[in-house]
This record gives sequence, structure tokens and C-alpha cells, in this order.
Amino acid sequence: MGKVAAKMKVMPQSPEVDLDALQDRLENALPEGAKISRVDREDVAFGLIALLPTVIVPDDAGGSEAVEEAFEQVDGVESVKVDQVGRI
Repeated sequence: MGKVAAKMKVMPQSPEVDLDALQDRLENALPEGAKISRVDREDVAFGLIALLPTVIVPDDAGGSEAVEEAFEQVDGVESVKVDQVGRI
């Protein structure tokens, strides 16, 4: 089986959210077999910065849905959206 790379957009609840701590919480919330290969940041507006983690999951894990659901439960996360998905 192959692997799937999903680039996600994680919006924090407010500009006051510590992005380094949020990134740590996202890594700790990953389902088994998933890993974050890199995290970019994107200025959105009014001081709000989105995290753009690229998550690698096994192809047989059913895609990025489990990761998306796990990220939505993390403290400080307003929303999660999958931007791009591809096989590697």
C-alpha cells in the first residue's frame, strides 16, 4: 500500500492562540500511523495566522478523514479544511 499526503488548513480560534503550542497539540492528536511532515503558516487577516500542516497517512487508513476529525477536537482550533490530497 502507498501513502496519502494531505495539506490541511487549521484556523485557530483567535489571534491570541499560541501557534507553537497549537502545533504540538495537533501532533499529539494524530491517529496512529499518521505523521506531520511539515507545517507552514499563512497570514489570514487581522493578525490571524493559519497553520498548514501536511499530514502523511497510510493509504489503507481511509484518507485524511480521521486526521481531520482529530484536529477538530483540539483545544484552540476553530476549523479544519483539507486543501490538497495526493498519493505519494
